[in-house]
Amino acid sequence: MAKVHLKPGKEKSLINHHPWVFSGALQTAPKSLASGDDVSVHSAKGQFLGRGYYNPHSQIRVRIYSWQDGVSLNADFLREQIKSSIERRKHIDRQETNCIRLVAHDADYLPGLVIDQFDQWVSFQILTAGMEKHRDTIIALILELLNPQGIVERSDEAVRKKEGLELRKEVILGELPKEGVTVLENGMKLLVDLWEGHKTGFYIDQRDNRAIIKHYSEGSRVLNCFSYTGGFSVAAALGGAHEVTSIDESEPALELAQESFEKNGLSIPHHTIHKDVFKYLRELRDAGEQFDFIILDPPKFAASHRNIQGACRGYKDLNLLAFQLLRPGGLLASFSCSGLISRDLFQKVVFGATIDAGCDAQIVKHLSQSEDHPTRLSFPESLYLKGLLLRKV
Repeated sequence: MAKVHLKPGKEKSLINHHPWVFSGALQTAPKSLASGDDVSVHSAKGQFLGRGYYNPHSQIRVRIYSWQDGVSLNADFLREQIKSSIERRKHIDRQETNCIRLVAHDADYLPGLVIDQFDQWVSFQILTAGMEKHRDTIIALILELLNPQGIVERSDEAVRKKEGLELRKEVILGELPKEGVTVLENGMKLLVDLWEGHKTGFYIDQRDNRAIIKHYSEGSRVLNCFSYTGGFSVAAALGGAHEVTSIDESEPALELAQESFEKNGLSIPHHTIHKDVFKYLRELRDAGEQFDFIILDPPKFAASHRNIQGACRGYKDLNLLAFQLLRPGGLLASFSCSGLISRDLFQKVVFGATIDAGCDAQIVKHLSQSEDHPTRLSFPESLYLKGLLLRKV
């Protein structure tokens, strides 16, 4: 196996089991290395640090998959790692919840691989060149370990371009239902579009937060912003909300939200608004509307470090509008899925919004990603979803 060496003083993060080696940390790498090749990573003094795969096209030159010498990224290694990852989710009650992230890339020590289960369907993503080389093996292991009725590949994330890979979307097994796949989440029925839906089809990472929203929604007039297919909206309605409004720019997503309401036998007023969220919130504010519970779950505002300042402005404007629309004593669940926005920074931005809104807020709960999206202590980037449940006072 080829060896790469780090520059002097660059080994500390790997000794601490951080899985990324950036281009600026490398001292030497064989010119013959191709994208996705296995490498053994060593310090400038020759100390073994880890096994990973190399990509000359990416700023992350090496992604570590093992800290044991002699290990290779082969079928046996992948089988054991995927089995271990599935085993770590065995306590999730499959009678109540059958949409689960089974493999969460670096957080489960399989960089570049995502495997999600949606009842009898599996949706997977390969996001890196190293995993791309093992695509056939990964598909075979999904069949062997999970025996699904259907498999869909959603390797159509733009991040693949940074790896020098083309985007790919394909049904590997089965025929996707035109009406979508119905899944259970804590007993709640939700329709998922595995072909056109975001990510692998659904935001499984918000499962625990949907349960929290359900708990606090009784008797509320709820406004769900960036509602997508209405997971938070359905949760709020099942929790006893008397009226729910879902706002999103995707009409097909709003249609799925309404269908999920019907699947759960919900008859409360559910208004689906196909508009730009910022524009519509200003319209509601100018009309003097007030809500008991507002949910803000926007898309990623900061894709790179140069976007952070603009992202903070966007989060502040959005939360300011929400506080202006929230009645005193009302609740706001505000999220950021931008990994580059730290929890502390996000909280400061939301605090700034309260200042501009002329109010204060109590933190009822700190919110984060569901347990099947684990966070590694050695890899803080794996904590990407952060949120606040706030009470306006």
